[in-house]
Amino acid sequence: MRRRRQEEHENHERWLVSYADFITLLFAFFVVMYSISSVNEGKYKVLSDTLVGAFNQPQRSMDPIQIGQEIPRGLNRSEAVGTVGGDGEGAPADALQDITAAMQTAFGELISAGDLEVRGNELWIEIELNSSLLFPSGDALPLDAGFDLIARIATILAPYQNPIHVEGFTDNIPINSRLYPTNWELSAARAASVVRMLGIGGVGPERMAAVGYGEFRPVADNTTAAGRRANRRVVLLISRHLDTRHEAFRSGQGEAVDTMREARNGAGTAPAVSGTAPAM
Repeated sequence: MRRRRQEEHENHERWLVSYADFITLLFAFFVVMYSISSVNEGKYKVLSDTLVGAFNQPQRSMDPIQIGQEIPRGLNRSEAVGTVGGDGEGAPADALQDITAAMQTAFGELISAGDLEVRGNELWIEIELNSSLLFPSGDALPLDAGFDLIARIATILAPYQNPIHVEGFTDNIPINSRLYPTNWELSAARAASVVRMLGIGGVGPERMAAVGYGEFRPVADNTTAAGRRANRRVVLLISRHLDTRHEAFRSGQGEAVDTMREARNGAGTAPAVSGTAPAM
């Protein structure tokens, strides 16, 4: 006699497995969407500007406003730049005076706080910024506030033709990371980042150079926290002479350099200090 096959019990809760999988996938989807929405603005700007340069797209920045001079009607921007910082006698000196005055007007609070200094003589002016204004510790990727600060400086510098050397300096605390094996690489990368940001802001790239000095040109004692902070800096060196674009325009001018270094260290009186335009 054939046994009667026992009927299998039907599982009415199988749908819970599919439902649980669906909920898990939905949760994962929202986690991914949240992570995508949390974008580091500084990294996004660097990536965006790199892609723009790679595909030769026009600059996103607006034409900078002329400082201290209104462009006459019928005069294009290149002609206007020539009148502001041209090769005529006295024009480069006037350009340095205008840049100094504009910097002091635009960044009075930072100058008062000691985070930004403007110095100069008849040969060049220096715009010195504390690295904490631009970069996080041990990195050359600019802060969001650093982009805004350099953009404001670029607006002032863009109308002129004077060469610009951007110099990076660090303290003597060793660094050994995958990107920056020593302070040489870190200081050079920071100077290059500032050059790129100035270029994005409208400053002609043919005018600029980036130099890294690492820890080897301190202006303060590295044994104190305040001294190390003072040594972590970026300096924009703007030359009076328009024909020194491709050489270090401090060379051959040692006396003036020594005077400015002594003034910075308190051993003398600077030719020009923050709040006073240089005598040109």
